[in-house]
Parts: sequence; structure tokens; C-alpha cells
Amino acid sequence: MSKLFFIVNIVLSTFIVHGAVFASPLIDSREKTPVIITSETLVADNKNNTAIFEGTVIAKTDTMTMYSDKMTVYYDSSESKVKKIHAVGHVKVNKEDRVLFSNEAIYMEEGDKIIFTGNPKAVDGENVISGKQIIFYLKDERVIVEGSRVILQNKQGLN
Repeated sequence: MSKLFFIVNIVLSTFIVHGAVFASPLIDSREKTPVIITSETLVADNKNNTAIFEGTVIAKTDTMTMYSDKMTVYYDSSESKVKKIHAVGHVKVNKEDRVLFSNEAIYMEEGDKIIFTGNPKAVDGENVISGKQIIFYLKDERVIVEGSRVILQNKQGLN
């Protein structure tokens, strides 16, 4: 039971440290509020260093909510850190009036990046950015959109 508690603490700590890693550009990286993760099931596999949340997964802070069907956390128990987080199925991140949708998102500790695939789309009010893949580099606060399509609403009447 103590190993399960340890794994859950690693998962929660990682979300806090990375400011809810799945939406770095949408979230203030200095955010240190607690994260509450709910799911229908949680399976911890200490032998393979994974924790799998399944069924209506919701990760919530005071200012952000992330949804997915399944979230797998890969960790290094010797270093007490998360190496990769893989969210699959109806991935959605909400913060204020900004939302990011995709079918899949992978956070990679190596390179400190998040890769959104499967029809990724970022929506800020009426503005929309979509593409084949959206990659967020957390340290650089840099975004690469492959096959991009951008819709910007012209609210100022500029031509």
C-alpha cells in the first residue's frame, strides 16, 4: 500500500511541478495549487513503473481542468520523477475561455515538451489554431504546429 501511495504522490507532484503539464501555454507555469485527479480506476504497476488512470479521467486545479479517457504515467522510481505522461481519448484542457482539444497528448520529460496529435485544435475565444500535430516546448514557451490552419477573428475592423 505504501508503494501505491508513493506512486500517487509522484503523479500529483509532477502535475504540480509542471503546472498541469498538458497545457503549458494555457497555464501559468508558476501555478502551485493542488491537483485533484479522479477516474473510474487507477492501476499502479510498480514492476513496470506505471500508473494508469482510466474512465472519465479529470485532473483539476483551481484554474484549469484536463479531461481524457485514459492517462498513463511512466515514472523512474529511483529518481522519483515522471518520465512520460500519455493521455488518450477525448483529451480536452480548459482554462478560462481557452480550450485545447486532441485525441492524444504525450508529455516527454526529455526535451520538456508536450506533443498533441489526433486532430489537435487550440481555441481562444473565437480564434482557432489547428494542425496535424501541435508541439509545446515548455522551457522555451515555443510552439510548433505542423500543417497549421489559423482562424483569427478580425474584431478591430482592420483590413
